[in-house]
Amino acid sequence: MCSLPGRELAAAGGLREGLPVDMVGHMTSPTFADLTTIGVGGSIARFIEPDSRVGVIEAVEDADDRGVPLCVIGGGSNMLVSDEPFMGFVVRDARRSIGVPDEVAPVEGDDRTVHVSAEAGTNWDDLVEFCVRLGLEGVEGLSGIPGTVGASVVQNIGAYGQEVADSVDSVEVWDRETKKVVELTPADLHFGYRTSALKSSMYQAPATPADKYFPTPRYVVLSVTFALRHSATGVVNVGQLARALGVETGTRLETQAIRDAVLAVRAGKGMLEDPNRYASPWMRGTKEDRTIAAAMDALKAVNGSTDPDYNRHSCGSFFMNPVLTADAAATLPEDAPRFAAPLPDGSGTQGVKTSAAWLIDHAGFHKGFAVREGAAASLSTMHTLALTNRGSATAADVAELARTVQNGVESAFGVRLVPEPVAIGIDLR
Repeated sequence: MCSLPGRELAAAGGLREGLPVDMVGHMTSPTFADLTTIGVGGSIARFIEPDSRVGVIEAVEDADDRGVPLCVIGGGSNMLVSDEPFMGFVVRDARRSIGVPDEVAPVEGDDRTVHVSAEAGTNWDDLVEFCVRLGLEGVEGLSGIPGTVGASVVQNIGAYGQEVADSVDSVEVWDRETKKVVELTPADLHFGYRTSALKSSMYQAPATPADKYFPTPRYVVLSVTFALRHSATGVVNVGQLARALGVETGTRLETQAIRDAVLAVRAGKGMLEDPNRYASPWMRGTKEDRTIAAAMDALKAVNGSTDPDYNRHSCGSFFMNPVLTADAAATLPEDAPRFAAPLPDGSGTQGVKTSAAWLIDHAGFHKGFAVREGAAASLSTMHTLALTNRGSATAADVAELARTVQNGVESAFGVRLVPEPVAIGIDLR
């Protein structure tokens, strides 16, 4: 096996045994429970944390050459992993630098575009904070979303009137098929609602893994370049945010004020990660100390303490908002939310998007719902769209809750909710 830069932690006996302990029973590798925001998941046969571009590529190639499962993990915020041992490689990119290539280029005319490049392992909110602090507009509405820059373009993260697709200029990837580094444009990426060409390469149908590339896409993100606007103000795009700021939709405000409001609204719904996770030895160094401290201060301001907040021990929004055909949408109750949106089949046909949270609530699953009294997994007490670990849940507990909600919504409305997180070793079709 090639020597990999960065931190490598492997099981005694290698992949054949796959047990992440040394000869005297000490843990030498993290579990998925250590690496994910929901805090569940089994042991890992081999954990590799390369700190160079070459190291990332070599780790991916090594797994592919051996024919073992490969999971390239970012912040662990959008995945639900089985309690069973993962008999493969888990690779986490330790490169976290951010650069501004335009700093040395003269401004031409009225063009206020500024390009920002970030390595795939960069914490997403660290990037947003950097851009806002630099006086750049374009990602402030995406404040507080957990995860990494690399994962952001796979999922096409979005919130409060912005999507990452709006700002992506190019994405540098390693193509596992051709074994080449490729630069992809937004046109190549085929961005859609919570999807991209990267994510599509992992699935043959919604929630149905592809035969070859799962749980890591064909294209492994190495870095992303964003095209932002040099402006200290941004547009308040959605009503919920406008109400929080006391302004009309469409108003321009300082991007820092917009960021602060987004974080406050998210905190009010429990839709932020728990910053306590960065005290874990397996998470140290993955997020800037400055933004961790700010998040801890905010947690104390909201909850009165910095104790763990179990409403935040989740995958965020667990189900995607369904996009239905006009005929299917017509069968929903009259008061169900409806928004125009293209169907996810890529045909360009217009469909109707409805609210997963509305369907869940109106199917009888209210905030705090659990499959039984005292269950270790429940819906958040603040938001029906978040499935949470109340401190001792297993992946099986969370999966049981997810299936109960899926089955109930389908029985009530004929709509099968599709999970947003990547489900590894768990069937949530």
